[in-house]
Amino acid sequence: MVYTVRSDIGASITLMENDPASSILQNIYLLLNTRKGTVPFMRDFGLPMEYKDKPLQLAKTILTAEVIEAVSIYEPRVKSIKMSLEPSLTVSGQMVAVAEVTI
Repeated sequence: MVYTVRSDIGASITLMENDPASSILQNIYLLLNTRKGTVPFMRDFGLPMEYKDKPLQLAKTILTAEVIEAVSIYEPRVKSIKMSLEPSLTVSGQMVAVAEVTI
């Protein structure tokens, strides 16, 4: 099954999520919105955010590499992931990460 996760549209965060698909999507959303080094006791969780302020094509390449690495570590239940940068639905002029996830 294929799902889309956008970094600009907030996910409903539920502790102890019982639905496996919802749990995976919630974890992807958290990965996309967490800067590496900011989570106490899990300093490696999140993205290095090296893609920020780069030209669009370079940013997409860096973002894809960062997300694939983070997902392989923190969400191994994902079968494949396709990344893109798209205009934000909430902030004019801003680009956001969009993940198309196959579970």
